[in-house]
Amino acid sequence: MSKHYATIAFTEDVRAIQRDHGSQAFYDRKRIAGKASPGRDPLTATEQDYLAQRDSFYLATISSTGWPYVQFRGGPMGFLRVLDEHTLAWADVRGNLQYISTGNLAAQDRVAIIAVDYVHRRRLKIFGHARVVTAQDDPQLASSLMAPDYEAAVERAVVIDVEASDWNCPQHITPRYSAADLEPALAALRDQLAALQAENASIRSTSGISQ
Repeated sequence: MSKHYATIAFTEDVRAIQRDHGSQAFYDRKRIAGKASPGRDPLTATEQDYLAQRDSFYLATISSTGWPYVQFRGGPMGFLRVLDEHTLAWADVRGNLQYISTGNLAAQDRVAIIAVDYVHRRRLKIFGHARVVTAQDDPQLASSLMAPDYEAAVERAVVIDVEASDWNCPQHITPRYSAADLEPALAALRDQLAALQAENASIRSTSGISQ
């Protein structure tokens, strides 16, 4: 945990609750021992590689009336692009036309992202400032963020200036597997089944056993 992340996350209200539950001293030690960087925390190669393998994340924004809103964002693997060690971006495609997250960003640019790897039970939390760039204002940026062969209408790009990030503990993450995750194991089972069926057919043929 970086010092900058702890400064953002551990407000006085949060530290008061930690004190009440006996965890303040533990997190004070983590904060003191945490890495320090001038200004914003950079995304390391580990974090960049992790984000490049995600096909979804959760985005939290804040409305002009102070209400939080959490949105699931999904796409092809790697649709969340790392532009550099301080910047993330993705192509915002046409959805249900509610524009809640986009509207919230017009009033408040602070966001939080949680990117989860359900297979390996890992999650990365990110604080940042978001800016919206329309496809009309910067068509090159919007098109460069769009995954090849992904059929959707790009309306804008969302660019995140990363402030801080932290790896969260794996407790209570239920493992989930996509069809692509399971395919290698399923392919091996199909090959084994085909071999057994061929062997069974050969034995039946040799023994004169009818099907």
